[in-house]
Amino acid sequence: MLEIPFERETLGNGLRVVLSTDRTVPVVAVNLWYGVGSRNERRGRTGFAHLFEHMMFQGSVNVAKSQHFELVERAGGSVNASTWFDRTNYYQTIPSHHLELALWLESDRMGWMLPAMTQEKLDNQRDVVKNERRWRYENRPYGDWDERLQALAFPPSHPYHHPVIGSMDDIDAATLEDVEDFFRTFYIPNNAVLTVCGDCDPDETLRMIERYFGRIPRGNAIPPLPGQPDLPSRIGGTVRRDLVASVPLPRVYMASRIPPFSDDLFTVAEVASAVLGIGRASRLYRSLVRERRLAKDVGAYVYPLLTGSGLFLSWATGYSNVETEELETALATETEGLAQAVAGEVDRALAMAETRVVKGLEGAGRRADLLSMYELYFGDPGRVNSEIERLRSATPDRVGDFARTHFHDENRAVVTYTPGGDS
Repeated sequence: MLEIPFERETLGNGLRVVLSTDRTVPVVAVNLWYGVGSRNERRGRTGFAHLFEHMMFQGSVNVAKSQHFELVERAGGSVNASTWFDRTNYYQTIPSHHLELALWLESDRMGWMLPAMTQEKLDNQRDVVKNERRWRYENRPYGDWDERLQALAFPPSHPYHHPVIGSMDDIDAATLEDVEDFFRTFYIPNNAVLTVCGDCDPDETLRMIERYFGRIPRGNAIPPLPGQPDLPSRIGGTVRRDLVASVPLPRVYMASRIPPFSDDLFTVAEVASAVLGIGRASRLYRSLVRERRLAKDVGAYVYPLLTGSGLFLSWATGYSNVETEELETALATETEGLAQAVAGEVDRALAMAETRVVKGLEGAGRRADLLSMYELYFGDPGRVNSEIERLRSATPDRVGDFARTHFHDENRAVVTYTPGGDS
C-alpha cells in the first residue's frame, strides 16, 4: 500500500496542522475540519451546524459575500463544504501556486467572520436551508427515511436523535445572537484541524499558516455534549415506523446499533456491510434481486459515528407486487445470515474495500480529508497508512461473531414505505 508521508504541528493558539507533500501533480488540497456537528446542538437549536456551513460562505471582513467561491474557481480550483454528526468540513483543491490564496480565505473567515455577519445574511441562508430541507426531506420520495430511522435508533436524549439538517421550527427560531454564540464557541483554532496535502513545501507552507492563522486567538474549552451521550449497545427490541406514502415502490430500511467508529470492531462492521450489500456478488443482490426477484435495488453501509454507537444500515426497494413484510423478512434473514459468513465472500469484500482505500488515496483531496479526520477524531493522522491492515483483521469468524452479537430482533429499527398517499 502507498505510504502517505505527513508532518504534524500545533500552533500556539491550538490549531492542529497536518502537512503531506506529493509533487506528482501541481495541485494542493486545503482541508479544514472543525470539531462541531449536529451532536453539539442543544434541544430547540438543532440545525445550527449545517446552517453555519452555509453562513461561512457569506463573507468575512476582507472577503465579500460568496467571493470565496469566486476567487477559488477563478484560480482554477474547486471548493465546497459538508456537515456531519461529529464534524464540519471545508475543503478546496487548487493549483499549487495559489495555495496562499486558499489559506488566506480560510483564515479570514475563521478569525474575522463575526464583524461581517448581518441579519440579512442570516435570513437569506435560513431560507436556503429551509428550501434544502423541503427538497431533500419533505418533497422527495423516501426523503425522510434517515430522519425517521435516527429517531428510532437513538432516544430523544441522545445527540444523534435529530437529523443533521435540523427542524423547521428550530431553523426559524435561530437569532443572530444564537449564530454569533455558536461561532465563538466552536469556530476556534483549538477546535480545528488544517491539512494541506499535495504540491507544497512543508516549511514554506507552515510559515504561511503561521502568518494567516497564528494571530487568531485561542477560544474557550469546548462545552460537553448536550443530552445523554451514553446509551446501551442494543436498541432493546424491534422498533418501527410503517408509512403509507407518496412513493413509487415499496421500500424497507433496517438499522442496528453497532460499536462506534473508534472501536476496533467497527472495521468488522465495514467488511460485513460489503459482504451483505455492496456489489452484484453481495448477499442481498444475489438473493433478493437475482434469485428471488423481490427487489430492484438493495444496499448496506455503516455510519462512522463517534458518540456511544455507530449504525449499520441495509435497505431494499421492492417491485410493485411485493409486500413490505416480505422485503423486511428477506432483509432480516440475509443480515442475520452473516453469522455464517464464509471465507470466499469475506475475501471478495476485503478486495473491494482495499481497492476503494487505494483509489481514495490517489487524489490529494481525499488524502487531505482522511488526514484531517484521523487527526481530529483520534489525534493520529498516521492511521491513514494502516487502513488496509485494519481491514484484513476482519476474518470470517470475526464477521460471524459480529453478526450474532448485533443482528437480531433485540437490536433493530425498521422504517417501511408502502405506496398509497401522503405519510
